[in-house]
Amino acid sequence: MDASPMDFDLIVLGGGSGGLAGAFRAAEYGARVALLEPAELGGTCVNVGCVPKKAMWLAADLAHRMDLAATLGFDIPQRPAFDWAEFITDRRRYIAGIHASYRKRLDGAGVVWMPCRGRLAGPGLVQAEDGVRLRAAHVLIATGSRPVRPDLPGIGLGDVSDDFFDWCEAPARVALVGGGYIAVEMAGVLQALGSAVDIHARASRLLTYADADIVELLQDNYRHLGTRLHLGYVLAALERDADGIRLRACDGTRSAPYDKVILALGRRANSADLGLDDIGVACDEQGNVIVDARQDTSVEGVHAVGDVTGKVTLTPVAIAAARRLMDRLFGDQPDACLDYDNVPSVVFAHPPLGGVGMTEMQARQAHGDAVRVYRSKFRPMLHGLADTPQSSLFKLVCVAEGEAPSQQRVVGIHLIGDAADEILQGFAVALKMGATLADLQATVALHPTSAEELVLMR
Repeated sequence: MDASPMDFDLIVLGGGSGGLAGAFRAAEYGARVALLEPAELGGTCVNVGCVPKKAMWLAADLAHRMDLAATLGFDIPQRPAFDWAEFITDRRRYIAGIHASYRKRLDGAGVVWMPCRGRLAGPGLVQAEDGVRLRAAHVLIATGSRPVRPDLPGIGLGDVSDDFFDWCEAPARVALVGGGYIAVEMAGVLQALGSAVDIHARASRLLTYADADIVELLQDNYRHLGTRLHLGYVLAALERDADGIRLRACDGTRSAPYDKVILALGRRANSADLGLDDIGVACDEQGNVIVDARQDTSVEGVHAVGDVTGKVTLTPVAIAAARRLMDRLFGDQPDACLDYDNVPSVVFAHPPLGGVGMTEMQARQAHGDAVRVYRSKFRPMLHGLADTPQSSLFKLVCVAEGEAPSQQRVVGIHLIGDAADEILQGFAVALKMGATLADLQATVALHPTSAEELVLMR
């Protein structure tokens, strides 16, 4: 029996967003590609991240809108009950369609998909767990990340974000531990679908990386919706008694009881047991694979993209980085690489928030007194008609070479409010192209919309 390795041009470890994007783009250039993924295709985003999360957000958004409809004259004596299990069936059917689409595309592209794990066994060599050996000039590591469970007493009583997507009903009382986007998004969904929700966050505010004005309004909106915020909270342990699960803080205080606790305390790269140390691929102290601007690791021919690198851990970033890498390796584009500056991002809170470019604080640290800030705080028409307290805030951060609008370059756009996620995409293009305040002001507004606020600021 011939034990020599199977030869490819590219071997991809990981079938998530980055790995699939890399495999498909390389195959378009005629490369022979093998992809190793032991779990469902699509990785975190499709299976326990962006896609099922957005599905749950849409259900929660409908719940909010039914409340508004009742206020505005629709005959809805009480909010209809939400059949969580039925919705989960629809969500799983939708995701199964994505899986089928990926399998069809892999077959059509001629990519060899091996449903097993693989690890580096030497320069250009990969050993699959079923014993098959593969060889290629290039190996792409795209194994993603996983939720962190801190080493604290009773921590096994808590769920992580992956577990949330296995739930079949909304618990009556839920605690979110963490102040990042996962905690904020899940808190909004659960509160809208009937749970009583508390957020316990170590920092003095939520979303510490986001613009401070935007976060302040987010926190106000969440409090109006009934979500309780416990900021500056340091978890020491989880404990169970007859009434439920309680959080114990470092100062010894114990929380009220909860039916479920979700630990949203960050993620860690899936870089263990890949043979990285054996061939000298460098990782940082958090386990992230270290890459340069071209997605190259410390070992020639080994590359990495996506969450496993710890660089701007967003699905579209992993996809874009992988495609540009393949453009360089197989598409005769020697300078192709991803520009990590001014990447837009969104948090599917209620309402959603997003930003691109510098926050006000970052701009002032970099440009001092040259920073000019423009804000518009308003109630969207729907909430004005329903007379709810929910507000929107749109904010422009500019750097001025002079006082004229044409001399003020937009370096940051930050939004919170209905449709902020959809609005931001187009304005991110403008920022990326170097738009000035004058460029926005010269654009005729679409009225009446929330988006027009961004071109009407003075």
